[in-house]
Amino acid sequence: MTNHPLDPLSLEEVAHASRLVRDLPEYNASWRTVFVLLQEIDKEVLRAWQAGGARPPREALVVIRDKGRKLNVDIVVDLVANEVVRQREYTGAQPAIMREESLQAERLARSNPEWQQALRRRGVEDFGLAMLDHMPLSYQDSDDGPQSRRGIALTWMRSPYAEDNGYARPVEGLIVHFDLDAMTILRVEDHGGAPIPMNSGNYTAESLNHPDNVAFTPDGPRPELAPLDITQPAGAGFTLDGWKLEWGKWDLRIGFNAREGLVLYEVGYSDEGRRRPIAHRLSVSEMFVPYADPSVTHFRKQLFDQGESGLGRTLNSLRLGCDCLGEVLYLDGCYNDNDGEPVLLENAICIHEEDFGVLWRHTNLRTRAPESRRSRRLVVSTFATVGNYDYGFFWYFYLDGTIEFETKLTGILSTGAVAVGQAPEYGTLLNEGLYAPNHQHWFNVRLDMSIDGDANQLQEINTVSVEDDDVNFFGGAWKAEVTSLDSELRAQRNLNAQSSRYWRVVNPNKVTPLGGVPGYALIPGENAVHYYRPDAPALARAAFIQHHLWATRYRVGELYAAGDHPNQHPGGAGLPEWTAGDASLENTDTVVWYTFGVHHIPRPEDWPVMPVHHAGFKLKPSGFFRSNPAVDLPVEDVTEAGHDHCSVSAPHNPHSPT
Repeated sequence: MTNHPLDPLSLEEVAHASRLVRDLPEYNASWRTVFVLLQEIDKEVLRAWQAGGARPPREALVVIRDKGRKLNVDIVVDLVANEVVRQREYTGAQPAIMREESLQAERLARSNPEWQQALRRRGVEDFGLAMLDHMPLSYQDSDDGPQSRRGIALTWMRSPYAEDNGYARPVEGLIVHFDLDAMTILRVEDHGGAPIPMNSGNYTAESLNHPDNVAFTPDGPRPELAPLDITQPAGAGFTLDGWKLEWGKWDLRIGFNAREGLVLYEVGYSDEGRRRPIAHRLSVSEMFVPYADPSVTHFRKQLFDQGESGLGRTLNSLRLGCDCLGEVLYLDGCYNDNDGEPVLLENAICIHEEDFGVLWRHTNLRTRAPESRRSRRLVVSTFATVGNYDYGFFWYFYLDGTIEFETKLTGILSTGAVAVGQAPEYGTLLNEGLYAPNHQHWFNVRLDMSIDGDANQLQEINTVSVEDDDVNFFGGAWKAEVTSLDSELRAQRNLNAQSSRYWRVVNPNKVTPLGGVPGYALIPGENAVHYYRPDAPALARAAFIQHHLWATRYRVGELYAAGDHPNQHPGGAGLPEWTAGDASLENTDTVVWYTFGVHHIPRPEDWPVMPVHHAGFKLKPSGFFRSNPAVDLPVEDVTEAGHDHCSVSAPHNPHSPT
């Protein structure tokens, strides 16, 4: 029996859910399993169980593609009662692309005479070196609707070298269209275009010594760096009991599923002898990666990496010394193959601690006595590889009560070919005949906050200059203006740098010792705006990028910003649908949805593999604590280094000024 209702599905439970589906009389060989997900219980049911009530049901959602009838089936099964709870068929969208479909599509294209002839026209004879990336069709008009199982594939060419970076050699203008239900090629489009670039783009340590890569390492390999050891002689400072994680005053539950990947539940902080809830559920709800190049090869790159692919099943098995350092603990993940059988993903989630510099410091100018404490953070992270890009998803918990979410973007740019000597209009030249189109990366993070309880209030804080000359006689007076965002439509907001805008979730039913209300502030980090025309079909599908902030009244099952099934959906699902009724957010269970974008005009420095780009936001206590919650940190024992607290430990530089 699973210990907690929010624990991820086990290998046995995934297999059991699939068996219950296969036992249905209508089941047949054309049914393929897209996802087997935990069917999360309503928050009220969970609260009743936590208060000593009956144990809630343990259910799984099985998402099926019926290839024979070209429709989708969502089936909820009770894993304890061994029965189907409900079943729903739908045709208005496609489910996520399955791994078996991508692999079959690549094999099918390689054997297609039209595709082969298109490569021959470009001087290619070894079709086994072709690399086809299958991607969803997107949606431009009704012809792209979900009435058939469609998708497209673009082609790149590898060299015989096993680890060759095939994205260095795109085949411009060659597009294969599929019916993935029948697993047939609908058509092959060859629009011609620039020749296949010939230079390599390899980045592995072994390949950098190759003469083709001299442009990347003209000085030869870099000398080895001095060793840097991360050690914790007393072991890790966190404990894990099942999926419950505790670190200092923090505690939370870790979750995992095939669609969202990492999910965090029941986040709380111990303060003045009591546990105080902060958030019920934190997760990445959707991603959207649109490309700005209108050319025929690239305009359909409008990718919902979560809803169309599934982040959980794209996660990497993390490795010590490469992805995490120090005293590391890993958690395995579990997802399903397309037969519904469980797949174990070892080391899917990494947990460790990091030093983070100075937390607070002050030197008494009269006594010259310094006092400082170092910061440390708990890290819970995963890394996903979605096609050419890699995304790290990092949740940080700090000693002062701050929570930070960070996305680390790396991997390889999606590329195109351009005539030698020609500058690309909608991208950046990377190598001779090779360019990367301009694009954006959009992330929506769902924040089901629970500040000292589920009944919360959303506020917006803007800084305003004081207009009254009698008050602002010196010209520099300003104040923070607080506005209550008390309905779902009023809560659709965008950033404003001129007013230093941020948002805060508070509990209006609690009073702090200073007479205020406890809260947490959402502090934006890097962000962007979209450049779609208002009537663009992609904007209807990815409506969540129209606003940096959304908020909804909590309703069970509303988890994904672009809806349950964005693949080939015409748009309007998710946040625009849920907020159309403009429900009140006044002192109620409120879910905040924060959207942030990375505006990526590629650089030559992003090639052949992109240095990590960091983007995200912070949740900072704002009236939640009586005072600095980290003022009570003990002085760290540094005597083993041969010096006292805050004394000089490095050798003196004789050339420094005295």
